[in-house]
Amino acid sequence: MKTLKTVLLSLILLVVFAPTRAQEVTATTSVNNVITAYLGVKNALITGNNNAAKSSARELLAAINTVPAKQFTPEQNTLWTAFTDKLQFDSRHISESASIDHQREHFTSLSKNMFELVKGLKLNTNTLYEQYCPMKKATWLSESAAIKNPYYGSQMLTCGKTTETLAPVAK
Repeated sequence: MKTLKTVLLSLILLVVFAPTRAQEVTATTSVNNVITAYLGVKNALITGNNNAAKSSARELLAAINTVPAKQFTPEQNTLWTAFTDKLQFDSRHISESASIDHQREHFTSLSKNMFELVKGLKLNTNTLYEQYCPMKKATWLSESAAIKNPYYGSQMLTCGKTTETLAPVAK
């Protein structure tokens, strides 16, 4: 009985006083969180839901701000540094605007910069499609090969074409 108490006490002390580490978020996970948040903005714009776009843009901004750039290679860090301010600028504007048209204007440059960043970082874990709207003369990233246009929503939902496919690079 005394041995059992000693073992239990030792286990309790070990659990309580053992150094605990917070799970470190990898660069790959963080970049894919940015991609997921971006896709949330895109999907909200497809449906014409400006409030959902605002909310998703806030999530995108938060995801951008938590990327551990110190984990990037020097080349990836240079690329990340070149695009971070641009992504934050457009995300912030989308998150602060109630106008779907204004949100879509900022989504144009956000999408252009996201494509260049994702293509250059080579950390996406899922296939992404760069799609093009000839009416807007602008691109966006999609998780689906099916065209769903965020620039015109239900007015021209299937207007566009896939221009490039980014295969999963990281797992």
